[in-house]
Amino acid sequence: MTQGDTLVFDIETSNFFTDSSVGWGNFEAISISVVGVYSYQRDEYACFEAHEEGALREWFSGASKLVGFASNRYDTPVLNLYFKRSGAGEHLDLWKKQRVDLLEEIELTTGNRISLSRLAEANLGVAKSQHGSEAITMFREGRIDELKEYCLKDVRLTRELYDIFVSKRELIIPDRETGKPTTIKFDAPSIQLPLF
Repeated sequence: MTQGDTLVFDIETSNFFTDSSVGWGNFEAISISVVGVYSYQRDEYACFEAHEEGALREWFSGASKLVGFASNRYDTPVLNLYFKRSGAGEHLDLWKKQRVDLLEEIELTTGNRISLSRLAEANLGVAKSQHGSEAITMFREGRIDELKEYCLKDVRLTRELYDIFVSKRELIIPDRETGKPTTIKFDAPSIQLPLF
């Protein structure tokens, strides 16, 4: 696969910072359950389980740009550590790739956060049907197919929002208090530098 792919991705994990055995900010203790991905070069969605590191690495190795939602503060650091721990070949450092985090772009422009569900509902007319915390329950109960479907729905929503973001340089952002929709214009996406 040639260099230069753009991947939209989302991870689900089998635990979270709020677990007593983890602790807030302890990325080392977070374990991936599945990773959902969309490749613009392949025009294909895929969802990988944690044990499918080789295939997942191939997709991410071929990418020059990563797109996500709240990905710089959670998905990227967790996935980067996953690749580092695997020990298979040269370390794949996701921080060295160009990254567009839609939530960060919104925060930089408006000063406010918004959920993926509310953003999708305002721009696509479709809200999320489940909350992220339910993904951990799905994994613990062995509902892997349902978990993959949930993860890929987030990837699809993020991809469709990113397409609007790129083509129109704007998104509809509902006001946090009133819910009144406002169309917000964006400059070119900021290229995020490593957090650590």
